[in-house]
Amino acid sequence: MNDPGPTVPQTAAPASLAGVPAAGAAGEGLPRRRRLTDGADLPVLPDCCNLGTVVRVLVPLNLALLLLLWLASQAGAAHWPLLETALRVDAVAAGSLLLLCPLRRSVNGAPRWAQWALGLGVPAVLTVFVALSAPEADAARDTPALLGWLLARVLLAAAIAAVFIEFLRLRQLSMQPSQAEGRLQALQARIRPHFLFNSLNTVLGLMRSDPRKAERTLENLADLFRVFMKDSRELVPLDDEVLLCKEYLTIEKLRLAERLNVRWDLDGMPGDALLPSLLLQPLVENAVHHGIEPNSFPGEIHVAIAKNGDRIRVEIANPLPDAPPARPGNHMALSNVRERLDLTFDVEGQLETVDSDGQFRVIVHFPYRKERRRRDVRRTFDPDR
Repeated sequence: MNDPGPTVPQTAAPASLAGVPAAGAAGEGLPRRRRLTDGADLPVLPDCCNLGTVVRVLVPLNLALLLLLWLASQAGAAHWPLLETALRVDAVAAGSLLLLCPLRRSVNGAPRWAQWALGLGVPAVLTVFVALSAPEADAARDTPALLGWLLARVLLAAAIAAVFIEFLRLRQLSMQPSQAEGRLQALQARIRPHFLFNSLNTVLGLMRSDPRKAERTLENLADLFRVFMKDSRELVPLDDEVLLCKEYLTIEKLRLAERLNVRWDLDGMPGDALLPSLLLQPLVENAVHHGIEPNSFPGEIHVAIAKNGDRIRVEIANPLPDAPPARPGNHMALSNVRERLDLTFDVEGQLETVDSDGQFRVIVHFPYRKERRRRDVRRTFDPDR
């Protein structure tokens, strides 16, 4: 769940059946990989690029070494070189994570035995190299003794790797019901009936005075609900998500007129960054609902998106209402977005809120993962179509 999704080979479906434009004659008939949402199995290997996975591997390993040291001391064993052993174990574990990070994508969708072979083979090979560099290897000059000494360490490394791979796989599998439930909650929270009714009333008011604008509003509304009905577990380019927010705000601008002003700061935005669908639109809708609608005077929503190192930072700011709402919100939008960040990016995705200087700010951080083909919403969005 921490990348665009596990895939397995399958023949590309015709464009008419898939509901997407044809890729062209050069790409017809080429095999494509099936996504998790199309029924593919979960990958065997965990996302080794994810910081949460790294922590869940290295911390238990070092805690286990400390426990073994304590047990050995309680049993009256001789001095155990804890530091040397920890360095070797961490070298194998960190090296395995580093190598499996890029290799995982190449075997996603491959037979399960191939995925297991890679997951166990990488730690085993690294164990051989690390073990041969140890002083103990020079002491075992006899070839059969050296082979037995190496075999014991390789089997131990493969067994530990198998335990971690299965634990992380079962953890990911256990989160699938939570993800499906989060998806339902997100869809129910996003499609607010009053937004639909207000938009349709706006269109009805424009039918006679400005038919062309009414038509554009219906097109924007259709685009919004087309995205609402999609599987929100899929990762989409940041350009597409920003375009969706702009289409939504175009409809709200017709309803709120001069009361709604929007300032975009997208100069540092990487449009090819991947994020869960409908991640930003609920936050923008929240800003309109709680920051603009309660006030009778004009207000501004400021959206700033930029890349900071290997992370994306999104900040959405709206004015605070003069008076507290009669019925306080239940923070469903913020809770759903925070849950989806956690499900998609683990500890690397964060959402925080700041209330100061008459402004309510929502700040979202997530890792920068690129889409292969760049689409820039700053060049393609046309509010007048």
